[in-house]
Amino acid sequence: MSEANVSAPPSALVQIKGVNKWYGDLHVLKDVNLDVNRGEVVVVLGPSGSGKSTLCRCINRLETIGEGEIVIDGKILPEEGKELAALRAEVGMVFQSFNLFAHKSILDNVTLGPIKVKKMSKKDAEEEGMKLLDRVGIGNQASKMPAQLSGGQQQRVAIARSLAMHPKVMLFDEPTSALDPEMVQEVLDVIVQLAKEGMTMVVVTHEMGFAHKAADRVIFMADGQIVEQAPPDEFFSNPKSDRARDFLGKILNH
Repeated sequence: MSEANVSAPPSALVQIKGVNKWYGDLHVLKDVNLDVNRGEVVVVLGPSGSGKSTLCRCINRLETIGEGEIVIDGKILPEEGKELAALRAEVGMVFQSFNLFAHKSILDNVTLGPIKVKKMSKKDAEEEGMKLLDRVGIGNQASKMPAQLSGGQQQRVAIARSLAMHPKVMLFDEPTSALDPEMVQEVLDVIVQLAKEGMTMVVVTHEMGFAHKAADRVIFMADGQIVEQAPPDEFFSNPKSDRARDFLGKILNH
């Protein structure tokens, strides 16, 4: 990606400006500034406790911020109320744990948001829900309950459920960390496909191979700050900061 593209503000779908966040006395996000452009895949890496997941959760206000502002598609993220609910519907979120409704079928999990929030008819929602389940490779599981699916399949349902809301941007908070190793790739493959289709994404992950393959830009966080950002080839072959070099040394020589 060219330097001009990275710095062009008009194309930024998500703008994080001077964001600070505290938990009591603990300063977890320190003056974070970040633009995410339309169609861009930004992968956030860093050691545990660096603020990656907190940053991800602040983008759709699952966590409130202490200072600064977050702008989604030109609108400042409101603090609460109907405006927040409307804006949050445009920001898909996939968590470590799948957060599916255990007592609802796979298809019902996917159609609930469109029916309740977007007021789609059940028929239209189910038609689209089936297409999305096919898209993530589990159309044949639509009538099952979450407990009948593997972890990898459940996470793919969670992705389909987010896509059903037609989000402008998708947030992934360590989407593979709760999965058995053999299931990780099937979820990453779906995310890579979304990247190819032009979905704007922010992905917090420990999967270095995925970061290298799918990211347009790698953000490296440590101690609540963005320490470094670069295209993946550059970041992995020639990290600029001591913190990033140390981190990569530990991970890649693991």
